[in-house]
Amino acid sequence: MRSSIALSQKIGQVVASMAKPISIEVWNPAGKHRVVSTKSMPGTRWIRLLTDADCRLEICTEKKTILDVEDIQALIGDKCDGLIGQLTEDWGETLFSTLKRAGGTAFSNMAVGYNNVDVNAANKYGIAVGNTPGVLTETTAELAVALTVAAARRVVEADQFMRAGLYDGWLPHLFVGNLLKGQTVGIIGAGRIGSAYARMMVEGFKMNLIYYDLYQSTRLEKYVTAYGEFLMSQGEVPVTWKRASAVEDVLRDADVISLHPVLDKTTYHLINKDRLSIMKKEAILVNASRGPVIDEAALVDHLKANPMFRVGLDVFEDEPYMKPGLAEQKNAVVVPHIASASKGKVKGYPVWPDANRLEPFLDENSTPPAACPSIVNAKVLGLDISKL
Repeated sequence: MRSSIALSQKIGQVVASMAKPISIEVWNPAGKHRVVSTKSMPGTRWIRLLTDADCRLEICTEKKTILDVEDIQALIGDKCDGLIGQLTEDWGETLFSTLKRAGGTAFSNMAVGYNNVDVNAANKYGIAVGNTPGVLTETTAELAVALTVAAARRVVEADQFMRAGLYDGWLPHLFVGNLLKGQTVGIIGAGRIGSAYARMMVEGFKMNLIYYDLYQSTRLEKYVTAYGEFLMSQGEVPVTWKRASAVEDVLRDADVISLHPVLDKTTYHLINKDRLSIMKKEAILVNASRGPVIDEAALVDHLKANPMFRVGLDVFEDEPYMKPGLAEQKNAVVVPHIASASKGKVKGYPVWPDANRLEPFLDENSTPPAACPSIVNAKVLGLDISKL
């Protein structure tokens, strides 16, 4: 045991000696708790919350878009109580062991998903892992809707055509797209974001719904039923819903398919060559969840072979890169992971009973509050689990 501790200390010294200087912006230099953020984030309220809680906050100002493991180790340094990271970072054994050696006890992932985090490694070192469920629900769903409409009505193609000076008058067959009204929207993953997207599409375009999820979405079903009854009361055709027993049922029946599953070993390449082949020839596929849910190389081949099939993507398998050939496909709408990039007050689920008072969470000697923020490994670490 003693030798392993010595080895761990030696590794830490080696890492420290190899660390390259990283540019930072410091807030409240005399703060008691050192918190590092690997990226600057929108607004200043989060900065004030931390500095008011006696934190020294160091924000990385490197121009590099994605930090590598060595960069983050240099940011952690010899003492770091907590760190705010991004979904583009690889948080596993190496970084959690480094954070633990620096005295860290908390890591917060600025994302709803945490497939970039090895939670078992965090558990091993007793580090709480936070995420942000709820706060990105509407903004992500809205972006998925935007991708759907852009793909269906060929907005990007038409925009490029116009900017190139090619428009010389109206034609009845110019950029004919897909009408969404009365069609069927399919959802794979009917959690918060998937359900929000479904409600927007059902009510916005009077679409019927088919969804697949391991768990029944009773709330969503009731919503669609109630909206269908309202339409009937107005003398219109009601919308319907169906819970599919398999992913394949959604792919076969839906005119629009939007992907909202978590990314794990069961959903990696959920959409592959075989499943693409059973979709309608003029279907629209949307992904604002995680890139590896789609076999992107197979998708490129499918787009080439089926010019009326369209896709809207906010995420990519090898982000920030696209698979060869994807950028050249006119039937693909691609945006750079901007689902969370919306202004205004984010309306989501609360994760803290009093957002202006963080002392109960930061002071380990105080009695913990009735509800912690969303800590994905709270049960393993013995922390109170939020009921919010």
